[in-house]
Amino acid sequence: MATQFPDDFKCPISLEIMSDPVILSSGHTFDRASIQRWLDSGHRTCPITKLPLPDQPSLIPNHALRSLISNFTRTPLPKPQLEHANPNPQTLISVLTSKSSPLESKLESLTQLTKLSKRDSASRRKLTESGAVSAVLNCLKIDSDGFTLQEKALSLLLNLSLDDDNKVGLVAEGAVSRVVAALRFGSPDCRAIAATIITSLAVVEVNKATIGDYPYAINALVSLLQNGKLIREKKEAATALYALTSFPENRKRVVSCGAVPILMRLADAGLERAVEVLSILVKCKEGREEMMRVSGCVGVFVKMLKTGSSRAVQCSLFTLSCLCCCSQQICGDSRKEGVLDICMGLLEDDNEKVRRNANNLIQTLSGNPSMQ
Repeated sequence: MATQFPDDFKCPISLEIMSDPVILSSGHTFDRASIQRWLDSGHRTCPITKLPLPDQPSLIPNHALRSLISNFTRTPLPKPQLEHANPNPQTLISVLTSKSSPLESKLESLTQLTKLSKRDSASRRKLTESGAVSAVLNCLKIDSDGFTLQEKALSLLLNLSLDDDNKVGLVAEGAVSRVVAALRFGSPDCRAIAATIITSLAVVEVNKATIGDYPYAINALVSLLQNGKLIREKKEAATALYALTSFPENRKRVVSCGAVPILMRLADAGLERAVEVLSILVKCKEGREEMMRVSGCVGVFVKMLKTGSSRAVQCSLFTLSCLCCCSQQICGDSRKEGVLDICMGLLEDDNEKVRRNANNLIQTLSGNPSMQ
């Protein structure tokens, strides 16, 4: 008895079982050979809907259907042809926005769009003008498609945020809302990419204030510092906080979210990026007061002075100097921890900022405090 194949396995043009199913921008699937013949004959409409197609229609592989057909027939299908070397961005975007597009097609479209976004600024500008931002933000909704789609969408959004011209526009289109949701509810990889996007967007001064004022944004980054499962998550969260805290108003927000004790623990564990954030937070009264409440505060910075990179040493010296200017207790603890001897040894350091900060701290500990 002949095998009865589902009608969905048959090409609407040839009525034969498809060996290489591809999706047209209309959302309908055809066998590649059949639809290519249709296009080569000069047609620029969908054979089913009769709606117009772009001048250079892209054919998106329907991996999900191809897998179903292969499993059903138990017969390996031939390797699909490579996608067009220059896929049409508008067609790819149409696949993302179509409700009928299967997950595999959306993933493939995001992959192609991400490749385009890596080329240059002109390519990213073209994607933005084609409506890519709205389509990508829609893919960031966490639903039954899971985190794979979200991760690919975040990667594309990160690329689009690389150009300064796009940074303000992305925020205006609602990117912060979607990115913060990914920070709060995404997978570990999604959370790390989302934090990196915050850093990228915060390059523009006006965005620092907008992001800092956004509900849950800073709180989500601080939560990631504490609860992130990957070291990458913690590093990217700290980097995003460092970018945001260059705007003075955000420093109080970060402190009020409980970031200081978390940053101190991470710094004690060797995360140098945490010390960089502390060197910014120490510039505000609230930050200094929180650091002085942490048991073993001085020891954390002394450890970094002994083992950290030049940048970490520089930040630790500055932070300690600010704290010593405000607290005799911190000054006394610093002397007991041998900070003076460490600073004397750093006066010959190759890094000019390290030398200057070491000299400032020596002056402070020697009884001549002055905020630098």
